[in-house]
Amino acid sequence: MIASEGSECGQLALVLSGTVRVYKLAESGREITLYRIGHGDSCVLTASCIMSDTPFPAIAETETDVEALIIPSLQAAEWMSESKPWSAFIFGLISRRLADVISVLENVAFLRMDARIAAYLIAITSQQGTVVNITHHEIAADLGSTREVVSRILKGFEEKGLLLGTRGKITINDLPGLQSYLH
Repeated sequence: MIASEGSECGQLALVLSGTVRVYKLAESGREITLYRIGHGDSCVLTASCIMSDTPFPAIAETETDVEALIIPSLQAAEWMSESKPWSAFIFGLISRRLADVISVLENVAFLRMDARIAAYLIAITSQQGTVVNITHHEIAADLGSTREVVSRILKGFEEKGLLLGTRGKITINDLPGLQSYLH
């Protein structure tokens, strides 16, 4: 755990290697991933928290070992007013992450869950290939759903021959078939 909801933002981390997941947790225990931070990136919510002197509004947790450069919040804020390249980096970060969060919101509000899962699997196979090491719980947490709903939809995909699911692993058999859920 790097930061929890309501914590003070005393520093800004620039990730050199590894992955950090930033997510919201509902009272019911359901999670939804807002975005991930990887190599060369930083957390827009932390930057916003530093600039506005407000508490961190989500949870940030490492998914892998992470190496990062830590910048004290006072230094990060000072650079905002003194360094055009730093300001451009931060505003670019805000722009990219805002687009990510809007995409999450659009998906939750406007897509059926089967289409959301199909889009998720398509995106993850473009990074990992057709064999994906992931659990139903991890998919549910990323998409803001429950494991039971994800399992039911994946079982339907499996019955249609689109994929094969085994414990902790999904093999995509029919990428065009999954893509048909997006139209």
